[in-house]
Amino acid sequence: MGRSFKTRATRKLINPASEEKEVNVSSLSRLEERVTFIRNGLYLSDDLSIRDLIFNDSRVKLIFIDTIVDVNSIQMNVIKPMQETPFGNLSHIVNGATIIETVDLQNALDALVDGSCLLIQENEECMLLIPTPKDQSAHRIEPINEKVVRGSHQGFSENVSENVQFIRERITNRNVTVKYSHVGETTKTKYALVSISTLTNPDLVKTIESRIAAIASDSIQSPGYFEEFLEDNSFSPFPQFLNTERPDRVEANLMEGRMVLLMEGSPTALIFPVSFFSFFQTAEDYNSRPFISSFLRLIRLLSFITTLCLPAFYIAVISYNYEVIPVEIVFSIKSSLEYLPFPPLIEAAIMQFTLELLREAAIRLPNPVAQTIGVVGGLVIGTAVVEANFVSNTMVIVVAITAISSFVIPSNELSTSVRILGFPLMILASLFGFFGIVIGAMFILIHLAKLKSLGHYYLYPLVPLDLKAWKDTFIRVPIWLMKERPKDLRALYKWKTTDPRRWKKNEQSD
Repeated sequence: MGRSFKTRATRKLINPASEEKEVNVSSLSRLEERVTFIRNGLYLSDDLSIRDLIFNDSRVKLIFIDTIVDVNSIQMNVIKPMQETPFGNLSHIVNGATIIETVDLQNALDALVDGSCLLIQENEECMLLIPTPKDQSAHRIEPINEKVVRGSHQGFSENVSENVQFIRERITNRNVTVKYSHVGETTKTKYALVSISTLTNPDLVKTIESRIAAIASDSIQSPGYFEEFLEDNSFSPFPQFLNTERPDRVEANLMEGRMVLLMEGSPTALIFPVSFFSFFQTAEDYNSRPFISSFLRLIRLLSFITTLCLPAFYIAVISYNYEVIPVEIVFSIKSSLEYLPFPPLIEAAIMQFTLELLREAAIRLPNPVAQTIGVVGGLVIGTAVVEANFVSNTMVIVVAITAISSFVIPSNELSTSVRILGFPLMILASLFGFFGIVIGAMFILIHLAKLKSLGHYYLYPLVPLDLKAWKDTFIRVPIWLMKERPKDLRALYKWKTTDPRRWKKNEQSD
């Protein structure tokens, strides 16, 4: 059935119709039945607000999603006029640039997630939709830790309702579900769980809700607290939840079938479950051409291996395995080590520890001073320790490459974890040479293979093996070839796209 419109300047009448399914209006004529339909259509989302009003001596339900509407506009243009003029034609009393009259509940649902408020009057078949979207220019600050060249420059704020607004602006779909609650027996900290009900596996929702319900603590002050309470293995050096301050990254993961936790007072969103390779993906990967994105992703994976193994490799070469490097380089390295008082392990530990000191100092100090500490401190200390014969020139080069490689890893948590894991590998290399590095790498790989994130394998799609998912793991193929969602998430709907380039077939047939 098509739509017909009244020829009014600012008001439209929409007949019962819907792209998804027709709604039997006569069976939903009662006020409470229509309100229940709206609630269920938005999956009982907690940011759905319903207010009772009186007009013409009959009940009126005012319905809106408070995270995406301007509540002050509703108060001034809808509630206040109804209170000042309690009788008459409701469509003439309320104010709005465009007032839409409809009897179709499906259209009402679509308008609600687009920033409108809905007025349902008792014993009246026609409902009113008044667009009252929230100002979208508020808080458009790019996150400092996740900058991109191409893509969105918007970041989350410390207000949980505002963060939900950012997500709903990007996914204007009625299936986005928000569940508010409080955690912490004393602090009563507000948080929100966001998911897409038609995609997210219900078992995943039950798992995370049951884990949160089991938290018994006086205070939950940040998302980091949630991580430690909810993760499968608290003693693993690897992060099991993905932290981000970017709404576009949250949107992409929600569309895969994952869940997101937002917390009052923090701009950081927690995404779960995630795999090891999720930490090497950035928002910019999907705004660049596939060849560029694949090249950069391979560089990030290589930087992980470099950060983990390069200092240990240097120690093994110097201590045991000179034969693996050319003779010319051997003489150069040997001459730089001639007057050093320390063995290679101590030499490497001193430089790595100094690097961590400089990094920590740069984080804590104001930006202008931090830049000075980073540049001057690095140059002065690097030159001084070499001239004092405390470390060799080669070790300075190795530590510098290791530091740069660690900064290439997009996730700060994973970058820190890798640098810490480098220390035991250095010890093993000093004791057993290359054999020690192999032993340490095997232990790390076994741990990764056993590790899980909310019951999902951390090394997916390597464990279990899923070759189709490799399209967005080590490399990124064109987006139109990534037709399915990850199998490990067991999303309710696996297809992302079916035949996105059918225009090519049509042009060839013509």
